[in-house]
Amino acid sequence: MFELASRRRLWFAISLAIIIPGVISLLVNGLRLGIDFTGGTLWEISFDQPVTGGQISSVLAENGYETSIIQQTGNADGNAWLIRIPELKEGSPQKQAIETGFDEQLGPFVEQEFSTVGGAVSSDISKRSILAILIASVGILLYIAYAFRNTQNPLLYGACALVAMLHDVLVVLGIFSILGWLFNVEIDALFVTALLTVIGFSVHDTIVVFDRIRENLGRHTDPTFEGIVNYSLAQTLVRSLNTSLTVIFTLLALYLFGGGSTRNFVLALLLGVISGTYSSIFNASQLLVSWEYGEVQNFFGRLIGRSPQPAAVR
Repeated sequence: MFELASRRRLWFAISLAIIIPGVISLLVNGLRLGIDFTGGTLWEISFDQPVTGGQISSVLAENGYETSIIQQTGNADGNAWLIRIPELKEGSPQKQAIETGFDEQLGPFVEQEFSTVGGAVSSDISKRSILAILIASVGILLYIAYAFRNTQNPLLYGACALVAMLHDVLVVLGIFSILGWLFNVEIDALFVTALLTVIGFSVHDTIVVFDRIRENLGRHTDPTFEGIVNYSLAQTLVRSLNTSLTVIFTLLALYLFGGGSTRNFVLALLLGVISGTYSSIFNASQLLVSWEYGEVQNFFGRLIGRSPQPAAVR
């Protein structure tokens, strides 16, 4: 049997090593917000001949849009581009002038996508996104507490699931903060959808492990709580990995061969699924063991200057 619970400090250290750089980047750089949160226009176009980002930027500047973010979408011929600029309305004279400039200076092109979000709408999206994540978190805590109401400490199961969920959210946010700093990767409303999906996946996997722990506690499959958690993880490990791998392979195919406008959405899902699988096995259940043996209480006790108590053996 794998001795996973006895190495819980190692699993916690690995999580911290992954999370801390991202948290530092979040505090220093924040997230690079897309037009859904800041307002503006997203324009995806494909030219018939090779062009450069500098040429596109020059045409935009001639028409009063000096501030722009221009990225290739990664298609086979390299002629497709994503343009992010301040608000530009469909059918406006400004848009027609830019299209004329593209056509005359850079050659024929095809518009793949055009979307504009106003400042008031973007502010509303930001508030609703934060509210959605908070409601989902509270709902998960209450649901798990109810589902495990027959255990000795039902709120503990909910709290451990929330910590594992927070782990996954911080991993995704931290990596996107670093990507935004290094490669100008922005987040949009789809990113929030991906976060909520990651939260659901993470909690779903955690509940499966917790449910097996609850069953084995009733059967007294091992004299120690650590042994019961180990046995439960051994029973669910293969199932969790197989389920996650099928999702990961699908998301990899979407990321490699899907459209540029959904690539960041798929990347967020991919990172979240990998992190969620790890946290369900190596964090959530290990936190139960640490709490049962008094390690969590002693950790916070040391932070406030209280002498640590001997670890309980159950």
